[in-house]
Amino acid sequence: MFEVRTIDSFDLPELQPYRTMRRQMDHRQRGIFVAEGEKVVRRLLESRFGLISVLLPEHWLAELEPLLRRRPEQIPVFVAPKRLLETLTGFSMYQGLLAVGKIPPPPSLAEIAPSAGNPLLVAAEGLSSAENLGVIARNCAAFGARGMIIGETCVSPFLRRAVRSSMGAVFEVPMFESSSLAGTLLELRRLGVALLAAHPQAKGRTLWQANFQQPCCIVFGSEGSGLTSDTLDRCDDIVAIPMTAAVDSLNVGSASAAFLCEAVRQRSLPTGPP
Repeated sequence: MFEVRTIDSFDLPELQPYRTMRRQMDHRQRGIFVAEGEKVVRRLLESRFGLISVLLPEHWLAELEPLLRRRPEQIPVFVAPKRLLETLTGFSMYQGLLAVGKIPPPPSLAEIAPSAGNPLLVAAEGLSSAENLGVIARNCAAFGARGMIIGETCVSPFLRRAVRSSMGAVFEVPMFESSSLAGTLLELRRLGVALLAAHPQAKGRTLWQANFQQPCCIVFGSEGSGLTSDTLDRCDDIVAIPMTAAVDSLNVGSASAAFLCEAVRQRSLPTGPP
């Protein structure tokens, strides 16, 4: 159920998360995040994530009412005029639609890498761009990866820009935020998951030669320097995307799409990789 409240300022205490959208780390510490844009807010409403409130222009209320009615919580829905919403950062990018959600309890490693089945996972190390992390999450959802492992040197997948760039994929793909990526990778190996490093300096090995049909985790590194030597040492294979000499690397979001697409292609084959 929901309760509509018309506002003419952002002075109410309940609206504090909207007033402080730029203080994303404060939100993370409180266990909340801001979703923005029609598709992202819709996907949040459709998800199992906890919902705290919604802020929107009046013309969106009727359209979202069916989704709001299906929610189990009592949700305050704040309706504001366009002129007021325009005082918030980036109004033109999110059509005035905002919502505050709750970051869920993290999944266990066993939940995203079960002993049964053939899990396809993605791990990230050193990603400083929330947009890139969100794009990788979206690619994971698109290509059926079971979950993402976020290293301790990465930004949070629940920063506003990550949620927005993922187009709500962070609501669908389990996010395991590791306090020690090195330890988590070793635990994955113990669980029988092969670690495949995506790295430009792969000494001639390409992703076509990697075996993605086995339970595996593709490990992506930072936008600038790639994976650390310690992480590379823990991986079973190091492979690169073949490309012309004119370009030495791709954006990590683009690279993740190429790797995941090849993983899906191989997993559709009756035998191992060519």
